[in-house]
Amino acid sequence: MKHFFKKKDDTPQLQGEESAVSSNDLINETGAEVDETEVTTQLSLHPSWNLQKQDLYVYQFLNEECPPLLPNQLSLYGISLIKEDGFRVSAFIRNSLDKAIKLEETTLVLLDSQGQVLGRKAFNLSEVGEIPAKSSRPWHFLFTSKDLFSQDEPAEGWKLAFQLKPSSRKHELELADSWKNSLAEDDKKKLEEMVNNLTPPKEGEVNFLGLQAKRAETGDLHVTMLIRNGSEKDINLEQLPLIIEDANGDVVAKGGFKLEEFKVKANTSKPWTFIFPSTLVLKEDMDLSRWKAYPPKTN
Repeated sequence: MKHFFKKKDDTPQLQGEESAVSSNDLINETGAEVDETEVTTQLSLHPSWNLQKQDLYVYQFLNEECPPLLPNQLSLYGISLIKEDGFRVSAFIRNSLDKAIKLEETTLVLLDSQGQVLGRKAFNLSEVGEIPAKSSRPWHFLFTSKDLFSQDEPAEGWKLAFQLKPSSRKHELELADSWKNSLAEDDKKKLEEMVNNLTPPKEGEVNFLGLQAKRAETGDLHVTMLIRNGSEKDINLEQLPLIIEDANGDVVAKGGFKLEEFKVKANTSKPWTFIFPSTLVLKEDMDLSRWKAYPPKTN
């Protein structure tokens, strides 16, 4: 099994990265309430695996290299990728639940270091057997040429990931109480129609859609946006830095906003108005016939 693992100075190295999902999202399972903030998974081998001592030590070492998981997560951590009539991918299937699980047929995707999909295949993961609580079980996955979109062997940083089923829940408009009380019924209907007609954000994606930008008599810039949550979970925003560009691509305002108890529910779009005081306005003769708002890039 020596050729399955990359070594540096005779030390085995994990070649891939980790992708983790909520156990509830994948198998509709959650554990009991726990005080743990991190879960360390112990190596668990399938009963049919009879490894030589050296190979067992390698798996034990690589498993210890994996970082802890959050409670109630399932993950795939890439061990190795070998090109042989496709790609033979080895990975740890990790379970941070406080109970054993059994997986069924599940679609896995192979991603390169940039997140581009290299391959996709449905695997019968019942063959993996019962994965004990808080454990990590190595397994091999063969992607044949018909499962791959690229035959180029990826560099380090690739991932094997669970493909979650698309949400059956409809993406809807969410209004804060202040908006419900102040907005005219016609305006509410227009917003609902807009949200219904827009393509929903991608699964797990949070993005912003500009609705209106205008200058007040005071010189302040009022920017109204839809905050769109494509996740299956509610999100809480505490601080939101924003940059505004006008039709000429010039940055016309830049600032940060502190939000108190600002929640955007799962699969909803929530409108909100952000006011840039005149002191944060960087261009007076701005062209707001077209504009965009976005958070600054982080390094």
